[in-house]
Amino acid sequence: MIIVLFGPPGSGKGTQAKALMDKLSVPQLSTGDMLREAISQGKPIGVKAKGLMDMGQLVPDALIIDLIQEKMKAPDCKNGFLLDGFPRTVSQAVALDQMLKKQSRKIDHVISFQVPKDKLVKRLTGRLVCSACGTSYHELTKPVTKQGVCDKCGGKLIKRKDDEANVVEARLDTFQEETMPVEGYYQKQGMLRTIDATGSEREVSDKIMGLLQ
Repeated sequence: MIIVLFGPPGSGKGTQAKALMDKLSVPQLSTGDMLREAISQGKPIGVKAKGLMDMGQLVPDALIIDLIQEKMKAPDCKNGFLLDGFPRTVSQAVALDQMLKKQSRKIDHVISFQVPKDKLVKRLTGRLVCSACGTSYHELTKPVTKQGVCDKCGGKLIKRKDDEANVVEARLDTFQEETMPVEGYYQKQGMLRTIDATGSEREVSDKIMGLLQ
């Protein structure tokens, strides 16, 4: 099963993707995670991407497509995968269709997460991430037991630069201008399904499973 999780930064795509991985036994392909890994390892693509991400801008299509194409060939993607953060432009959506067609595969579901902008800003500016295992927390809605320390692994919690207030506004503006057309692309194909993603993690998860069934 191949599923595209579509929505603005802070809409909960990554959180729901991790829950779906266990339920559907398919991997999550997160372009954000891939890029952050490339940055931490000092790879050329990471160096190129870092400056753009720090300003809230999108990474060029060619770099993202190369990342995704490589991951799609991995053995654990044989039975499907969850796409989180890709495609972010119509050209990426077209490229994805072409890549899948060459493999005689197709997208099964496109699920769009709907969240008002004011809630997105609150979610993102309050987010903290474990520098060791990547688990996300929130200063208000999902606090840790011990300040600055991950409940899961004991790693140090950090606020990502792209979650700072000025960058968050830029990220959301970029999404509206450059990524929202992707929703129209899938809507024209009759594939788009939307959900209200403002509820709890469990409520949103239940809505997704309802669509898939």
